Amino acid sequence: MTALALAFVLRVVTMLGYGPAQWFNDSYEYVSGAVNPDRPSALRPNGYSFLLLLMRPLQSFALVAFVQHLMGLGVAVLIYSLLRVRFGLPGWGATLAAVPVLFDAYQIQLEHLIMSDAMFMLLVVGVITLVLWHRRMSWRLGAVVGLLLALTALTRSIGLPILVLVVIYLMVKRTAWKTIAAMVVACALPVTGYMAWFASAHGNFAMTNSDGAILYMRTALFADCRKMKVDPREELELALLCISAPPGQRGFSGQKYLWWAQNGQRFHAFGVGSTFTPETNKTAGAFAQRAILSQPLDYLSLVAGDFFRAFHWGRPRFPDFNTYRQYEFLPENKILPAWSSYRGSTDTDAQKYDPGLRTAQIQGKLRVIGTDVTDPWAGFLQAYQRVVRLPGIVLGGLLLVGLVGVAVRWRKLGGPVLLPWLASLGLILAPAATAEFDYRYLLPAVPLACMAAAISLRHGFSGPVTAAPAAVAPGSVTPDGVTPDGVTSGAASDALGDATTGGGVTDGVTGGVANGVTGDPAESGPGTGGPVTIIPDPAALPGPVTPSSGTASAPTTGSAK
Repeated sequence: MTALALAFVLRVVTMLGYGPAQWFNDSYEYVSGAVNPDRPSALRPNGYSFLLLLMRPLQSFALVAFVQHLMGLGVAVLIYSLLRVRFGLPGWGATLAAVPVLFDAYQIQLEHLIMSDAMFMLLVVGVITLVLWHRRMSWRLGAVVGLLLALTALTRSIGLPILVLVVIYLMVKRTAWKTIAAMVVACALPVTGYMAWFASAHGNFAMTNSDGAILYMRTALFADCRKMKVDPREELELALLCISAPPGQRGFSGQKYLWWAQNGQRFHAFGVGSTFTPETNKTAGAFAQRAILSQPLDYLSLVAGDFFRAFHWGRPRFPDFNTYRQYEFLPENKILPAWSSYRGSTDTDAQKYDPGLRTAQIQGKLRVIGTDVTDPWAGFLQAYQRVVRLPGIVLGGLLLVGLVGVAVRWRKLGGPVLLPWLASLGLILAPAATAEFDYRYLLPAVPLACMAAAISLRHGFSGPVTAAPAAVAPGSVTPDGVTPDGVTSGAASDALGDATTGGGVTDGVTGGVANGVTGDPAESGPGTGGPVTIIPDPAALPGPVTPSSGTASAPTTGSAK
């Protein structure tokens, strides 16, 4: 509670120092979607715009930022609860796993941006927590998980691959097909409905018209039309996307070849609503696929470079200085740009949403102030951000710990470590493979990496102890005496319920003992129950009786280990 209270105070200081909120280049498209909810964005899904739309009657970006700060704290609470209650970590260990989400200055700054990332992070961590918390999922719970995954996909497109990870994990656990089917259907219905709405506005059944264009940006640094064997006489549309500058002179970021009209590039912006069309997106995607297939080593080298960029100790300026600055607590006010939008301009859209935004005469023009910087709170946060952050190399270390945890549980295909570890790795790798490195893409991976590392370390790297004798019939004589009538096995416990999730069988202590003194309910496969062990009647003895000693011993903890 102390850590949570301190983290809450930090977020209050942020709201005092940078009111009402902070802005990123993508923020204006989200606000436009909330101000003009009749048309889906061609660039990105409208899930976050739906949240802004729900909060629009409040007419306050400050309240939006406050809700997003609560989302960040909610992520930390989910991590702590899962590790403490479900996996039996001590309080200090569960708190330590939540520290990066609670106190990382860049996490707090990301929550304060009018951006989808805080919402996306809460949804992803919520899905993983629900799946890991329940050893057996009913079809109703599967449907709930499916709906959360649909919201995740509508917030950021990468939510759909997370659905695939969850399905594979549940299949490995031999989850009932009805549960998996309910989850997939519950996810598919909202996504399909959204795609139908998108088709009514843009003419093609999809979630965006930007995936091909963004993949083109990914390949722009190395694509060589000579190696791709593009024939301009037969493939004019592809040839028009060829970049004239040699690959060695294109710089270290491909963003300018998508967003900025500069010499040596062909993907020009023709104005709002015309860049991301179905035809342009399809052609750009075909060009990018040709580049990847023709130059696979160049592509893999670029992806590897961006992937390992995530694990630097420092924060190199990437992809450019202006983008880098948008993740900083800056000493100056934020003046909103007057860019063209769907039905107006970016600054007027913001004023429509929040009429309380301050205006000022700047260089003879009336401009909208999106962020007011107030000291001493802002000065404190600027100093705090220079010191308190999670270095990339630490994130890499957490992933390595999780990888070892998966490896030592290879007989169980990684056990409960596998899902959060794969999700964390995927959230880092996917942008490197399909778009480009960006610091904000790293932060949703952090809580999952912490979760995987903490589950790995709760027993060390040795995995659960498995040595146990065979089952003994109730009332039979053993070398240590007569077994009580309450004897059961891990399999019986597995069949009757999981004490750690409110199942039917407990032993007076916790479900960790109900599945065997040395067994691990969180890691036992369905229907196996782990090693067969002997459990006494809790009404007769104060603690479990081990077969080797026949003496009562106090349980080591009150939760599943």
